[in-house]
Amino acid sequence: MEERIHYLLQQFTAKTLSQAEREELLVLAENSTSLLSDEIVKMIIAEEEHAVNVVDEKWNPVLNKILAVDKPTRSPKRILLRSLKWAAAAVVFIVFSFTAYLSLQKKKEHVFATDVAPGKNKAILTLADGKKISLSDAMNGDVAKEAGFSITKTADGQLVYNVAGSESTNDTRLNTISTPNGGEWQIQLPDGSTVWLNAASSIQYSLNIGAAKQRVVKLDGEAYFEVAKNATHPFIVETDKQSVEVLGTHFNINSYKDELVTKTTLLEGSVRVSHKSTNESEILKPGEQSLVSISGIDIKEVNVDESIAWKNGYFMFDNERQESILRKVARWYNVEVEYADADAKNVMYYGTVSRFEKISKVLTKLEQTGQVRFDIKANKIIVYKE
Repeated sequence: MEERIHYLLQQFTAKTLSQAEREELLVLAENSTSLLSDEIVKMIIAEEEHAVNVVDEKWNPVLNKILAVDKPTRSPKRILLRSLKWAAAAVVFIVFSFTAYLSLQKKKEHVFATDVAPGKNKAILTLADGKKISLSDAMNGDVAKEAGFSITKTADGQLVYNVAGSESTNDTRLNTISTPNGGEWQIQLPDGSTVWLNAASSIQYSLNIGAAKQRVVKLDGEAYFEVAKNATHPFIVETDKQSVEVLGTHFNINSYKDELVTKTTLLEGSVRVSHKSTNESEILKPGEQSLVSISGIDIKEVNVDESIAWKNGYFMFDNERQESILRKVARWYNVEVEYADADAKNVMYYGTVSRFEKISKVLTKLEQTGQVRFDIKANKIIVYKE
């Protein structure tokens, strides 16, 4: 994303931004201020090697242009960037004014006739005997008891297993937690590991997972894992395409069946990703992501913040196709997506927006590219190419 911001800033200073690029830069200014600030610092410091009065020669024209639009009563004092401290101070002013300037260029927002609320904590617990419990409807406190276990719902909506007896070490019965479209849930497994389930996902695990030689869970959909360390009992996540083995670490797996690849993103520690069809395996390092497809495993470095944005309450897109973005939106808002123009699927987008806004807010952000337009009809999103 840094390269894209650098390019857009260069286009801005050269007065060659297209309308679509202007809207893209506005989204970045509103939602990725720190990244924008960092890139401006880099550009200023790089130029400082060739000129002392950097701001006067390069950035004062930008500031003057911004100030001319904002009509200030006084001109800014001359700034000499002789240290990163002064550079950072200048950047705060530049980004603040820059955002205000771009906001004046923003076209009138689309007003939607109807709207859709975001998802919320919502899940179903299926016990070993087949009994189903709606966790969103259950009162806080004990929601179920099984031999050797009590299952508790906390005030913040987390599900916690408490081991009560030694007989639990041999209990291989399975529990399943599943979230619908528009739902998410956090679980503390009997072994102490914590799992965040995204919308339209499920996880299955045995009640003796804490004592089993291998702590195996089965995942369908997307989940973020913080695995309790246990060197003698590896933690294994099985999906339809892969197996992921860890001893104790933090990682995210996206394994929706309507996605072409299964993505595993590592935040800390190490994990081994094994392909079920090709028997290929790779070990990930922090900051890396594996992509498992029918042909094998590819590894790349990624911005991990993008991969776990959903868990932290927002959507984050880094040059992502509209079709991929709207699959995420559809799961979280429990809507259908219909393309009036198939070309709209290929529009690329950078940006960040809260997952807890109504869907109109998200769609308005996407419309700022100037390349797509949306209508909301009941629970269906209609997508048009501009």
